Amino acid sequence: MHSNAVTPAPSPKAPSQFARRILLAVSGLSPQIVTETIYALAADEFDPFVPTEVHLITSAEGARRAELSLLSDDLGWFHKLCTDYHLPGITFNASHIHVLRDARGQPMSDIRSPADNQAAADFITAQVRAFTADDGCALHASIAGGRKTMGFYLGYALSLFGRAQDRLSHVLVSDPYESSYDFFYPTPYSRVLQTRDGQLADTAMAQVTLAQIPFVSLRHGLPSALLAGTASFNDTVHAAR
Repeated sequence: MHSNAVTPAPSPKAPSQFARRILLAVSGLSPQIVTETIYALAADEFDPFVPTEVHLITSAEGARRAELSLLSDDLGWFHKLCTDYHLPGITFNASHIHVLRDARGQPMSDIRSPADNQAAADFITAQVRAFTADDGCALHASIAGGRKTMGFYLGYALSLFGRAQDRLSHVLVSDPYESSYDFFYPTPYSRVLQTRDGQLADTAMAQVTLAQIPFVSLRHGLPSALLAGTASFNDTVHAAR
């Protein structure tokens, strides 16, 4: 006698269970979104996600600010975050800060023209395509920083290439900390800063929350040549239609 029972499909692997866990963020002149996002991901009470590596896409000036505020010996807020919350093993250094390039391959100071927009779209798409080509990694993309077009292109690229283990999010920072250049994450100890409007605020009282953004994956509809190739953003979008 044959059984008609159907074997249930295995539960999908949670992003936090992957050995390689990547945080990819875009930013302009506010590199704080890197530490804010890492904090929010690690503090998730249901499924904390601590990246094994962090990558940042930004402008030439944004890269300079990120290196000085997050990685320098003087400020080093990324290193302080890892120490304060015992987050070892996160790789983030100057080589993980990717400066947008224009059509001539020159570093971009900003996105000002249609040509700059196209170059930024292609650059961001290439980064997402490369990371999602690794089946052994989970990619978390943050659209919290940078110009609106950068966040749009990152979200759209993840929709084109994203897999079941990939996620998209934005971070929400409580007032009055969101407007402060001196705020990087809620500290586990008292630290008083002055906001732009002259208020004094204790960073230990700040709230940073993660807003997950669902996305529809179009990856299964893309030709294999586009998944592994170097097609432009526009060409990839046309192929997905």
